[in-house]
Amino acid sequence: MEITSLIKDKALAVGFDLVGITTAEPLDDLHVEHLRSWLDSGYAADMGYMHRNFEKRINPGALLDGAKSVICVALNYAVDDGEFDDNPEIARIAKFALYEDYHGFMKDRLRKLAAFIVETTGNDARFKICVDSVPLLERALAQRAGLGFIGTNRMLINPDFGLHLLLGEIITTIELTADKPIDKPCAECDKCVWACPTRAIKSVGTIDAGRCISYQTIENKGEIPDEIARLAGNNVFGCDKCIEICPYQKFAKEKTAKNKDFKFHPERQNLKLKEILEMDEDRFEELFGDSSLKRTGLEKIKATIRKCTTS
Repeated sequence: MEITSLIKDKALAVGFDLVGITTAEPLDDLHVEHLRSWLDSGYAADMGYMHRNFEKRINPGALLDGAKSVICVALNYAVDDGEFDDNPEIARIAKFALYEDYHGFMKDRLRKLAAFIVETTGNDARFKICVDSVPLLERALAQRAGLGFIGTNRMLINPDFGLHLLLGEIITTIELTADKPIDKPCAECDKCVWACPTRAIKSVGTIDAGRCISYQTIENKGEIPDEIARLAGNNVFGCDKCIEICPYQKFAKEKTAKNKDFKFHPERQNLKLKEILEMDEDRFEELFGDSSLKRTGLEKIKATIRKCTTS
């Protein structure tokens, strides 16, 4: 069997739901210009790091000398909507944070995949493992590798899995057979535009991060603006509104995560806002010690709740 096929089979065997291959060449002009325009428009808010390493973001080959290919993978983290309580007193936590922190989980499996490649090929190939921690336009690469297409809300959409996808990459010096992009446009329904409580999504497919609830509740180190706080409601960590409304998510074939090794924490789903406000650090560690919430911290989350419930 050709090495590319072996790698794909192994990627699925170690627990990923999707895998595709693309070259390590720079991204096309469309993605480059979109990034440049987004930055120039001030839509990156206070994420100064997005202005750095521009060339690396658009060129995976700049992250590894001699790079020829990029192996793109995706992990499905969908959760059945029926398991959520819509009570406004319940803290809404983005679905990806209901699982263990995905960074370590995915890196561990990408390392296993890299080790398999070395063992199988017997050569001195080099690798760069990426999971949301290097300057790289992951969704654009995943699109080029055939994992899906980028929607109006700038999320990667796969026709079978929908939008609840965590992405990772292996940049490598091995030359592999590249896949073709999925030739499927986003539905022209604008449902995600109107579902966004703060109108952060522009109909042209651009996100104003400063108006995005996910940015304000996770990335923003300062105080949430009054206008955004009034609209955020009980979304205390992230926001899934534009994902949940998407027709591709509603009709996705895979409604829940398939990988049972990816630890899900149902006890995080229906916590009351009051319960979090009364929580101490020990209880927070008990509930969220292996979660993405830990980086944000209990005090930031409490401040978010206070601001969003009193503005």
